[in-house]
Amino acid sequence: MADMIVRNARITTLDRDNPSATALAVAGGNLLAIGDDATVMAHANARTRIIDAGGRRLIPGLNDSHLHLIRGGLNYNLELRWDGVRTLADAMAMLKAQVARTPAPQWVRVVGGFSEHQFAEKRLPTLQELNEAAPETPVFILHLYDRALLNRAALRAVGYTKDSPEPLGGRIERDPAGNPTGLLLAKPNALILYATLAMGPKLPPEFQLNSTRHFMRELNRLGITSVIDAGGGFQNYPDDYEIIQKLHADGELTVRIAYNLFTQKKGGELADFDKWSRMLKPLQGDGMLRHNGAGEMLVFSAADFEDFREPRPELPQGMEGELEDVVRLLAQRRWPFRIHATYDESISRVLDVYEKVNREVPFDGLHWFIDHAETISERNIERVHALRGGIAIQHRMAYQGEYFAERYGSAAIRNTPPVRKMLEAGVPVGAGTDATRVASYNPWVALYWMVTGRTVGGLSMYGDDNLLEREDALRLYTHGSAWFSHEQDRKGLLKVGKYADFALLSSDFLHVPEEAIKDITSVLTVVGGKVVHGSDDFGPLAPALPRPMPDWSPVNRFGGYQGGTQAQARAVFARAQRHSHAHGTSCHAAHAHSPGGALRDFWGALGCLCYAF
Repeated sequence: MADMIVRNARITTLDRDNPSATALAVAGGNLLAIGDDATVMAHANARTRIIDAGGRRLIPGLNDSHLHLIRGGLNYNLELRWDGVRTLADAMAMLKAQVARTPAPQWVRVVGGFSEHQFAEKRLPTLQELNEAAPETPVFILHLYDRALLNRAALRAVGYTKDSPEPLGGRIERDPAGNPTGLLLAKPNALILYATLAMGPKLPPEFQLNSTRHFMRELNRLGITSVIDAGGGFQNYPDDYEIIQKLHADGELTVRIAYNLFTQKKGGELADFDKWSRMLKPLQGDGMLRHNGAGEMLVFSAADFEDFREPRPELPQGMEGELEDVVRLLAQRRWPFRIHATYDESISRVLDVYEKVNREVPFDGLHWFIDHAETISERNIERVHALRGGIAIQHRMAYQGEYFAERYGSAAIRNTPPVRKMLEAGVPVGAGTDATRVASYNPWVALYWMVTGRTVGGLSMYGDDNLLEREDALRLYTHGSAWFSHEQDRKGLLKVGKYADFALLSSDFLHVPEEAIKDITSVLTVVGGKVVHGSDDFGPLAPALPRPMPDWSPVNRFGGYQGGTQAQARAVFARAQRHSHAHGTSCHAAHAHSPGGALRDFWGALGCLCYAF
């Protein structure tokens, strides 16, 4: 008999043999039955929880094939999110309110997830505006891959002065007297941006546990039930995975996670994967937390870091030999792998290596894939298909499209990436966001992008030949992504025997106006038959979550993704004003940084791109 039944729903199953239904039953964490109300209700008994969906649209749980959840969770409670905020005026009002309640020596940090083009004003705040809003509290604002804005207090906190050296691959903008202004530029890579962010205070482990739980709940609120974690710079295994491992051991994961391991040391990539592949068997773990192989960084020489305000980087000579050694090791030990590659020129050279290794050590069904692939050619799509690989796409162009068009032109942007051509070639494609440093983690912005071809600023990029129907886009974000963690037989479809992972939506994705897609949320999210999020009438069904820690966390006041109309955003802000809390400092990890310091040594130690992902 059923543990749970959801009835009176409009269910999109994505199962081609049974595409729609009105009810589903859950038992033991899996789907027991799916069909019409009368058929499914036959599985009820006195102990069955019966939920009336009120005619809402119900979909398979969303699965982000490229999200930095593990790292993002450690910092979520520290960050003020401008994701979805419609005006710079509203964003600055949020920032000023957070400055007023942030205790010294903590920072106010806005770390990615937005573009200046989403604001009605079409601009970023000026440094003068930041200094007026926060004369004493350090403020750090990261904008895409291209720049960071620091107020004078933040410059003092990190010790940037007239005597500070220029960093590798970046620039500290200076006034005529040589003093830093507060603008940091990626030229051509974001090392300076992420290395500066790394100087900020960290949360202690207890708060990191709380922060990760809140980040997962925020993802659940948007209908996400699974992610594939792409690793990231300074995510050392196993040390930086202790928080997520503890949450798993305590039964507190609310998102299924398949994690890739990301090499951390330039020149030591082969040693990293040799060590890790002796520690972990391929795909080791369970349905809630499992290993997923190597990448997205395989070797640093193959990283074509993209900032569309800068020219395309040329990969160095010698890349092929380094990559070949790593890929051969992974193929021999049957570890799946993924690689970050934006430009077709880079992808061509990577595929040369893969084809050579495959002739010697056949991949033979080993799931490997390319992340991003914004400018991949039809010829290279064919090569990926021939090697039985996949391509994971993300909605980075929704945030950077204006800059790409300015550099390469409106004709070049029409297929960035060429999703329809990938699907027509038969290549597995999974959708995601690459959150949280650049694009937002909101999957509905990604679905909006795939359906409309527009940026968050309104630029129309694609023609009809590169747009997806809504159900096809949804399939990429569910069953499509499942291939990338070898779980296509367990998740992504609402079908008997598969995981009971699903979301009941606030609005009908298949029928709302296009602009309303971005503001969809889930009113009920279920993972493995357990309710992990509820709102509106379904709120009482969700388990309680401790308040965000520390008390002054921006999450306590503003939550995560803002969304909604400007009027709705202002209503959120007004509620936050009414329910504000006194300045308190629950955070005991206020690590002050001495000004100045051996910056030349600092840049030398971080002379790689590992923190840029």
